[in-house]
Amino acid sequence: MKEFTEAYDWRDREVVGSDGEKIGKVDEVYLDTANGEPEWLSVNTGLFGMKSSFVPLQGADPSGGSVRVAYTKDEVKDAPNITPDAELSVEEEQALWSHYGLDYDAGYIGANGVGDREEPVGRDVSGPETDSAMTRSEEEVNVGTREREKGRARLRKHVVTEEVTKTVPVRKEKAVLEREPITEGNVDAALDGPAISDEEHEVTLSEEEVVVEKKAVPKERVRLDKETEVTEQQVSEEVRKEQIEAEGDISR
Repeated sequence: MKEFTEAYDWRDREVVGSDGEKIGKVDEVYLDTANGEPEWLSVNTGLFGMKSSFVPLQGADPSGGSVRVAYTKDEVKDAPNITPDAELSVEEEQALWSHYGLDYDAGYIGANGVGDREEPVGRDVSGPETDSAMTRSEEEVNVGTREREKGRARLRKHVVTEEVTKTVPVRKEKAVLEREPITEGNVDAALDGPAISDEEHEVTLSEEEVVVEKKAVPKERVRLDKETEVTEQQVSEEVRKEQIEAEGDISR
């Protein structure tokens, strides 16, 4: 592939399409993820240059202070919308190659009909160029716990009123009239005093009345404490894993 190291000096140059239409200005030069050579021009397009479009560097011709690319303005404007980043991913590169009708696996087709783009040793997440081995990766689930507030508990004391009924024995005195005949045993007491007279006897009667007294008596101590209960909870999560399949005439 032709060296385009001078393309780094094209920044801010006007970009013109193969149809002669102005497209925008060169913003950055991007490298091929396979061989590290300059391969793409990021062009500021759209209103006020707020959009970036990628166009192949191959076939670009800097002349007269501008850069003429091998594709029309519409082809560049309709290219896949890719956010400019530090590096194009393999998927983004493949999408761009497909849009511009280029064979990603064969590389750019030069004048001699042979792909000028050198095929890397390996294409893997380990890097753009790796050895003949392919790395197989898979996701692993790490499950742990973290503490969060579940709720709150509190003690609150308030006064309620209830009716208590108790049965209490109450004594009271009452006058009872007793009559007894005169006998030899009580005749002397019966004749003690005048024979006929006015006389009065009085007896004091008493009774018990209920007296209610209330006093506060401590009954128990109540405190709020915490205890930990351990339960088991199942967690299900989908994980992705890569599988490597061998195809072709391979001895196992």
